[in-house]
Amino acid sequence: MVDLQKVIDAKSYCYKLVEKSFEKNEMITSYIEKRKQIFILISGEATLIRYDVRGNKDIVDFFHEGSVFGEAFYNVYLNSEMSVIASKKCKVLTIMLDDVLKKCDSRCKNHDMLNELLLNLLFENTTHLNSRIEVITKRTIREKLLIYFKTLSIESYSPIIRIPFSLTDLADFLSVNRSAMMRELKALEDDGIIQKINKNRYKLLYR
Repeated sequence: MVDLQKVIDAKSYCYKLVEKSFEKNEMITSYIEKRKQIFILISGEATLIRYDVRGNKDIVDFFHEGSVFGEAFYNVYLNSEMSVIASKKCKVLTIMLDDVLKKCDSRCKNHDMLNELLLNLLFENTTHLNSRIEVITKRTIREKLLIYFKTLSIESYSPIIRIPFSLTDLADFLSVNRSAMMRELKALEDDGIIQKINKNRYKLLYR
């Protein structure tokens, strides 16, 4: 797999790369129009938030280092507003989709390196989206929590998992009622399935 840092540090390009920093809670981008931008999260964490016409908030996705996102991957004509918000201080690399797709007359190695990087990142992103779909299609809150926790455990190679946002946002992410989710978390602890370590860390006691 191509090293992300090598792409950032490369000096010669036939396309434009823009690197920006964002503070916590700052908007990175909004999915309002088809601007054909691709964003790569270099460091930090961010969330994709959607507000429907009634003002209801949903956590659509969560991005970590190496995640790829942007309007190019979503239908911006939905009857809702979607924005990517920095959950922590972030560094983001912006690339125009047209620059990636165009034929490189100079056949520069950096263009090939970027294309290889994007293919790898998009493959990882597809795997992530499949996991997300598996979570939200579960019927019960318990099933959603357990499959999500298992996914976090697999990604971290550890039975100790960190929920990357607040419990309120977790309820939005799972599309469930927060009070009902809190009761289910307590029930999972009482049943010896999970062990709470602190506010957003749990140890999985099941395999």
